[in-house]
Amino acid sequence: MSTFKRLLAAATAASLVLGGLAGPASAQEKVRLLLDWFVNPDHAALVIARERGFFAKQGLDVELIAPADPNAPPKLVAAGQAEYAVSYQPTLTMLVAEGLPLVRVGVLVAQPLNSLVALENGPVKTIADFKGRKIGYSIAGFEEALLAAMLGTAGLTLKDVTLVNVNFALTTALMSQQVDGVIGAFRNFELNDLALHRAAGRLWPVEQYGVPTYDELILVAGRDRLDVPRTRKLLAALAEATAWLKANGEEAWGVFSRSGKELDSTLNRLAWKDTLPLLAADPTALDRARYEAFADFLVKRGQIKQAPPLDSYLREIR
Repeated sequence: MSTFKRLLAAATAASLVLGGLAGPASAQEKVRLLLDWFVNPDHAALVIARERGFFAKQGLDVELIAPADPNAPPKLVAAGQAEYAVSYQPTLTMLVAEGLPLVRVGVLVAQPLNSLVALENGPVKTIADFKGRKIGYSIAGFEEALLAAMLGTAGLTLKDVTLVNVNFALTTALMSQQVDGVIGAFRNFELNDLALHRAAGRLWPVEQYGVPTYDELILVAGRDRLDVPRTRKLLAALAEATAWLKANGEEAWGVFSRSGKELDSTLNRLAWKDTLPLLAADPTALDRARYEAFADFLVKRGQIKQAPPLDSYLREIR
């Protein structure tokens, strides 16, 4: 999400920036929920649950908090600085492998959004065409592991390409021809960002090219502080919010776009239409085999030394 990432870096100086409107009455249970990024359509269910009163209906006063450092939320939750955080399945597995006491309690987007992208009218038509070319990335380590697996499907390795750290400026690097492709592009944002600049992108989904499928956006809590009844209420509100916004997409966009400063943008409106079908209808759903397979992938790719026991970081809340 190059546009969002650049704005985040420029717009936030404090460690945490409060987001959203004032919560319900103080009699309700206050909950701090840290976002993975500043508010965007990926957070549609959370925003709608707050704005339409679904959290309040469950007796919760949920404060959505956007981080200055997107790496911080899971660590802050593990340290007891918030009750929940939006994170990613790969991130959770790697942090738990490092010893952080975190558990996955729900899901917002139950499929990868990450992709490898090149310009439609460029020289790269297949993954094999990346041989000898430059590929931009934002996050060292994990994105390189994804890219290595994808290149492997065409008989290539990381040695066959030149990696360039483009510092989150994914679409800019592509359009300026600084690189021939980028890994880490979110399929619901980057293609739309390119289209706004009168460019078209060619996309390879990671899960179709050597990478096990995984949950992109999840909710995590502190393992030692997990409040199951409260979490059940949170997820019930999200389920109701997701059902409502999928049935009322245009009205939901109006609610979302008016809920915060700078949300009513052309890029957000385009991303909104692409994001809604991807939102998990059941935020309690959990595929343990998926987590086991992806943890094994992280071990194989050298991202973690040993896969943590599933029961140490997965909680099924029903």
